Amino acid sequence: MSSPGDRAPVPAPATAVPTSVSEPVSVSNPAAPATAPPRVVLGIGGGIAAYKACELLRRLRADGFDVTAVPTAAALKFVGAPTWEALSGRPVSDDVFSDIPSVAHVATGQRADLVVIAPATADLMAKAATGQADDMLTATLLVTRAPVLMAPAMHTEMWAHPATVANTATLRERGVVVIDPAVGRLAGSDSGAGRLPEPEHLAALAGLLYRDPHSLRRDLAGRRIVISAGGTREPLDPVRYLGNRSSGRQGYALALVAAARGAEVTLVSANVLLAEPPGVQVVRVTDARELENAMVELSHEAAAVVMAAAVADFRPAASAPTKIKKIVDEEPEALALVKNPDILARLARPGAARARVVVGFAAETGDGSADPMASVLAYARDKLAGKGCDLLVVNRVDGGRAFEVAENAGLILAAEHGGAPAGVVAEIPLGPKTALAAAICDAIAARLGRA
Repeated sequence: MSSPGDRAPVPAPATAVPTSVSEPVSVSNPAAPATAPPRVVLGIGGGIAAYKACELLRRLRADGFDVTAVPTAAALKFVGAPTWEALSGRPVSDDVFSDIPSVAHVATGQRADLVVIAPATADLMAKAATGQADDMLTATLLVTRAPVLMAPAMHTEMWAHPATVANTATLRERGVVVIDPAVGRLAGSDSGAGRLPEPEHLAALAGLLYRDPHSLRRDLAGRRIVISAGGTREPLDPVRYLGNRSSGRQGYALALVAAARGAEVTLVSANVLLAEPPGVQVVRVTDARELENAMVELSHEAAAVVMAAAVADFRPAASAPTKIKKIVDEEPEALALVKNPDILARLARPGAARARVVVGFAAETGDGSADPMASVLAYARDKLAGKGCDLLVVNRVDGGRAFEVAENAGLILAAEHGGAPAGVVAEIPLGPKTALAAAICDAIAARLGRA
């Protein structure tokens, strides 16, 4: 799991920010220094999940944002103003009568480069949907032209109520990014949909939205996507296994972004120790054969399948029922290996049950030549043709790249389709794994649009 120290500071955005379907505007402030950190308004609704926003604020600051906390009066009953001021380094006010000379209830929204609401309660969402502005936070929402990310948190019945469903739809139509809540323990003894997503996920989505305001558009709404993540473990005995260095971060980032873009995501997770992304169904597996069975079964009704998991190419021919002992002065017997199934090739095989878009990953080190990317690309093109998949994400993994780190870079190759020639459709520079995930979602959405 990444920590705030793993992530690079957020760079300035390269594009204008759309606040609605029809109104693109720029959030840049000519009066601000060129090196000024991006400004985030963190709005906190009046729910028990307000305590988790403290960690979110800490992560946003660690990511390079200048954060102003704007809690509602109800939120201050859960977490007091001194806490928000200590964490943000800025004064806190919840009403429109504070700092009248500077017109703070207007200026706060005007200066924002991004607005994040966490938790977004049912009451706060209703006010935002109907344009009310009776406190600092709702006034800020009415004034701002920056991207807005809302993370609802409430009891399941409130989230499912027709009024909240309608308010969510209204906000999304206006360009607000409203992510689905997580499923889990709520206030009291209740469990269900309505839990605030983990701060690490909210911080990752906030950074992605700031970098690219179009990255979380809901172009995958209603699409079912199956994603594998992690690395398989092939048992040698009850204690040992053959495996690889995959942490699952890239597959989890892809599931997080795809779900935020409206997809119905099933994540097949192989030995991953990360928090589950909100709005995602997780199926856990251990070895390659379990992964194959799960992916084949789940792919039958999927629009897209992504094989981001690192599958062990081989497994022991036999797994010992008890721990293999080390005998002094004796060398161990040679380990006999057999091939594991080629899951990507099976998923890409033409047939009625095949997903419309099959995406593979190629982790390559090159051949040691002076131009390693040339050989990486050559290997990847051969793999794209040989596996029969539609898209292939190519990563260089030598020199500590890609595995067990928070950042990634890559190329996305596409097979010929619908008159579009085969070739590189995107080149993603080194950055957060959510950025590569967004580019993969772009390629999937484009492919589905031509299907």
